[in-house]
Amino acid sequence: MPPATTPSKREPRLSRPAQVAEAIKTWVVEEGLRAGDRLPGETELIRRFGMAKGTIREAMRILEAQGLIKTRTGPGGGSFVHEVSRARAKALLGNYFYFKNLTIGDIYKLRLALEPELAADLAGRLSEEVLAQLEANILSYERPSETLEEEREQHVASLRFHAILAEQAENPLLGFVIDFMVTLLTDVTVYRELYAPPNHELWQRGRDYQHRLVMALREGDGGAARAIMKAHMETAWALMRGQETQMMRRFMTEG
Repeated sequence: MPPATTPSKREPRLSRPAQVAEAIKTWVVEEGLRAGDRLPGETELIRRFGMAKGTIREAMRILEAQGLIKTRTGPGGGSFVHEVSRARAKALLGNYFYFKNLTIGDIYKLRLALEPELAADLAGRLSEEVLAQLEANILSYERPSETLEEEREQHVASLRFHAILAEQAENPLLGFVIDFMVTLLTDVTVYRELYAPPNHELWQRGRDYQHRLVMALREGDGGAARAIMKAHMETAWALMRGQETQMMRRFMTEG
């Protein structure tokens, strides 16, 4: 028999408006409502959930803050089911990790586990339009940077390559997780200035791996695509770890 949960380990009890917000979400799913469908009016919600007007209004504000409903005023207005965009979902999740002090290793461990499998899965399945988009992205950092600002822009652009691949994933959860990691790494790289000092090896090897990866994807060679992406992640991890170490040294010196 499992030990009883101590009060200190229990999840904090949801407020009444938060409970109603969860109940509304459950009801929306049970009713099969889709993005754009109108929700019942305030009077109907009060009757359906047996709560006071103030509680219902606060619950709706919670749902709107979460991006799950959209309220419009005027003729034809009301509250409507709203699909949370990928950008908003990443921003909300990013808030959770804001104070977690993630390291390069935290991010790359997950990238190393997931991105090679995505690359293998996409081999031979990408349209010529997407392949051309990947090649155009690589061209944006075809030459080494000449300024620190350009170095930063190239780091961001090279990570965009992986976001493009993530958008093509058949598995929406896999695509979202990889895209979110790319966003996290982009943010960490920029605000910790991990692009300084410029690292020519990181630029050259990353670009070369991406050229080879596009070739394997176009040829439909899943095994090669997996191996190239794995080597790309391992190399980038090692080199970015060096950038992180230099950043810490700068911080210690300046402090």
